[in-house]
Amino acid sequence: MAEHDEPGWVLPLLLFGGFRTLIDRLHAELAHQGHSDMRPAHGFAMQAIGVEGTTASEVGRRLGVSKQAAGKTIDRLVDLGYAARTADAADARRKLVRLTPRGIDALARSAAVFEQLRAEWTRELGVERVRALEADLRRVVPAEAFRLDAASWLGP
Repeated sequence: MAEHDEPGWVLPLLLFGGFRTLIDRLHAELAHQGHSDMRPAHGFAMQAIGVEGTTASEVGRRLGVSKQAAGKTIDRLVDLGYAARTADAADARRKLVRLTPRGIDALARSAAVFEQLRAEWTRELGVERVRALEADLRRVVPAEAFRLDAASWLGP
């Protein structure tokens, strides 16, 4: 290790700190915009539900958690008005989970806030540095790392 290099364990902490900073700022802004009950896990779950909707089992698979754990999160999203359970027209035995207009609004607002946060980083670091950071991360982060199951490996 060169004298000026950080120890290896600092890099994941800085990356996580950057992620956490973005997510915390996102949720502060969402609260300001009327979504004070949203939590980071809700965003992952709503992404797993998707615009077409899906089953609780599929949400669990996408999040890397059990169907029961997914069901609890879905129950919370339903209670908060972000999702609804509906009958599957193709199979009466299945229930689908769909985002409500409130859930779609929260995701749309999230996307807009992430654009604002990226713009702030660009003002602070410069457009070329942010683009280079994104390009460098694309080089070292495998495509399969873009998964929604982050909560499953952070939890107990």
